[in-house]
Amino acid sequence: MQTISVDFTISSEKRNYPIHIGHGILEQADLILSCLPQKRVAIVSNTTVAPLYLEKLRLGLEKQGVISVPIIIPDGETHKNWETLNFIFDALLKNHCERNTTILALGGGVVGDLTGFAAATYLRGVPFIQIPTTLLAQVDSSVGGKTGINHQLGKNMIGAFYQPRMVLADSATLNTLPDRELRAGLAEIIKYGLIRDPAFFDWLEQNMRRLLARDPIILNEAIQRSCENKAEIVAADEKENGIRALLNLGHTFGHAIENGMGYGVWLHGEAVAAGTVLAAELSQRMKLISEADVQRIRKIFILAGLPVAAPKMPLEKYLQLMMLDKKVDAGKTRFILLNRIGEAVMRADIPPALLGKTISACMTDE
Repeated sequence: MQTISVDFTISSEKRNYPIHIGHGILEQADLILSCLPQKRVAIVSNTTVAPLYLEKLRLGLEKQGVISVPIIIPDGETHKNWETLNFIFDALLKNHCERNTTILALGGGVVGDLTGFAAATYLRGVPFIQIPTTLLAQVDSSVGGKTGINHQLGKNMIGAFYQPRMVLADSATLNTLPDRELRAGLAEIIKYGLIRDPAFFDWLEQNMRRLLARDPIILNEAIQRSCENKAEIVAADEKENGIRALLNLGHTFGHAIENGMGYGVWLHGEAVAAGTVLAAELSQRMKLISEADVQRIRKIFILAGLPVAAPKMPLEKYLQLMMLDKKVDAGKTRFILLNRIGEAVMRADIPPALLGKTISACMTDE
C-alpha cells in the first residue's frame, strides 16, 4: 500500500488527508476507523457496486464495532441530480444521522460527487470518506474535494468544494469494472501526462497495453502517479482560482458532448478523450503545438480504445453548451490548450472562426 497526502487550507488553517492506494485494501477497516469521530456511518453506494462490495465493507466495519446505514441509489450519470440528492438526505434524516456520522461514498464518480455534496450540506457539513471503485474516480473525481450534481443546462454546475477525511483506492475493485469504464478512466490518467508530466506520458505510451490488461502493479503505479499530480495541484490551488483549471483539459468540449448527447450516452472519460483531441487540434491551429504532437496524442487515445472524434451536433449547439462552462469569465469561454506535451495553458483569445473550424473538422458522422 502507498499513501499520498493531500494538503489544503480552511480559514488559513493548513490541513491534510491521506489517499491510500493498494490491492485488496478495502478489507482493512482499521484505515477507515482512524478517520471516524463516532462508530456509526452511512454508506452511499449504487445498484451496481453495492452487490459487489457493500457487504464486504459493512462486515469489515462491523468487526471494528462500527454500525452502518446503507443508502443505495440508482446507477448512472442521469441520476446525478436533485432527486437523488434528496433521496440521500431523506435516508440520513430518517436514520437520525448526526453531525459526527461519517458518510462513506462507495462507488464511482457519480456516487462520490453526490455523497460529497450531501456531506457538505447535510447539517451544514458532516465528515465523509471516498472509497472509489472505478479507475476514473480513483485517479480524479475522488481527489480534491469537488462535489456536485448536474443541471439540465450544464454538468457539475451546482456543488461545493468539500474535502474528504480520506480516500481509499483499492485497485482490486477494478477487476469487476467493465472494459468500457476502465478505458474511460484512462482518459483522465493521460490528461496528467499532457498537462504537466511528460515523463508520465512517455510511460503511459509504453505501458498502455498492460493497463488495459489490468496488470495490478502497473495499475497501482498509474493510480499513484495520477494522484500525486492531482494532490500537488490541489495543494497549490484548492478552489480553482489558477493552475487547478488546467485539470480541465478537454473538459470544456467534453462536458458539451455529455450534455448535448444526453447524460450517460457518452461516458465522462470518453467525452474527455474526444474533447482532449479537440483541444490538441485547436492548439495546433493556434500554432502552439506541432502536427506530430497532435498525432501522438491521437495515437495514445486510440491505443486506449477511446474516441478521438466528436459526435455530430450542430456547431451552434456546441458553442451554446460551451458558454455554460464554469471557466467562462466576462462572457468569454476560456480553453485549456497545450504549449507542448507536458505543459498546458489557459487561453481566452480564441478566434471564433478558428474554434468553429476546429469543431467542424473533428466531428464524425457515426
